[in-house]
Amino acid sequence: MNVRYIVELTEDEREGLRERLGRGTERARKHTRAQILLACDRGLSDEETAQVLGCGTATIYRVKKRFVEEGLDAALSDRARPRPERKLSGREEAVLIALACSKPPTGRKCWTLELLAGEVVQLVDHDSISRETVRRRLSENDLKPWQKKMWCIPCVDAEFVERMEDVLDLYAETPDPKRPVVSFDEKPYQLIGETRASVRAKPGQPARIDYEYTRNGTVNIFVMVDAHRPWRHAKVTDQRTSIDFAECMRDLVDVHYPNADVIRVVLDNLSTHRAKNLYDAFPAPEARRILRRLEFHHTPKHASWLNMVEIEIGVLSGQCLDRRIPDRAMLEVHVDAWSAARNRDGHRINWMFRVDDARRKLGHAYPKPLFDTPLPAAA
Repeated sequence: MNVRYIVELTEDEREGLRERLGRGTERARKHTRAQILLACDRGLSDEETAQVLGCGTATIYRVKKRFVEEGLDAALSDRARPRPERKLSGREEAVLIALACSKPPTGRKCWTLELLAGEVVQLVDHDSISRETVRRRLSENDLKPWQKKMWCIPCVDAEFVERMEDVLDLYAETPDPKRPVVSFDEKPYQLIGETRASVRAKPGQPARIDYEYTRNGTVNIFVMVDAHRPWRHAKVTDQRTSIDFAECMRDLVDVHYPNADVIRVVLDNLSTHRAKNLYDAFPAPEARRILRRLEFHHTPKHASWLNMVEIEIGVLSGQCLDRRIPDRAMLEVHVDAWSAARNRDGHRINWMFRVDDARRKLGHAYPKPLFDTPLPAAA
């Protein structure tokens, strides 16, 4: 037989509960229990309270029972629940972690929760292990065997440091129209055509494209960006040969910077990015004329992040190229429009990594003789 519990609050208890509700910082369960106690104190039945608060009568009965038997604080608080016994022992958990850090089975690219659960069962004394048990143990050890991060460890030798600090000094220079600094690189692009006409978006319905497409070959996009002013230029070519590179360098000298005394070009170590390639493309007098106006500064190997144009190529890809473009002519129209708009709006790259920053962050990897003098203090 159910015992009838009567809730009778003192004036201090009523004020305390109203204050709790007014603050609005209590957890939802405590908020509901406080409302239950106030409603029962006003004389509402369990059914009426349940209808008003949207909870079950069993919940109301338990709150009233704990208030009468244990007091106000107990009625508002969660009852401590015994933690279930862990299914995997310490040794068995070590087996799971070692397995997750090993190579996956032949034919699978990575471990999954189901694969791990099935494999661990064969190695420990359990009839079955759920994927949730595996997930929790991996989570506790901050382990996600299906994730991979790509990284590159450069060889920080004297040549790496010399090239890095040379490029960083160029970026930090005061702008000089007679000696501009231009970052240069290229990006391959796959031309993709539609097999069926796409459907435009309309209210309540997104644009739709067919999953089938046609491959129309690849082209190359040379991108150059001024390090000190809001200017960039992109040129579409069929290939990225040494001849194409040489023609881009001639454009820099004759078209884009005809009044500059010397153009400092920052580029990576691709085999086509060499001064000798101009002699492959042009007669010797013409190649010499162009090279007298150029000064090449190569980034260190495995350090493409030092080339400012990589940032601009990322913007180009996200704003312009991430879609299906069927042919070179249309690609040129879109790339030219994108470049013109970026130049017109005055967008430029705000490069903030300096030589002092490099020495503070990478100084531990510098060759020892380079650091006979102390590092500059952080600002």
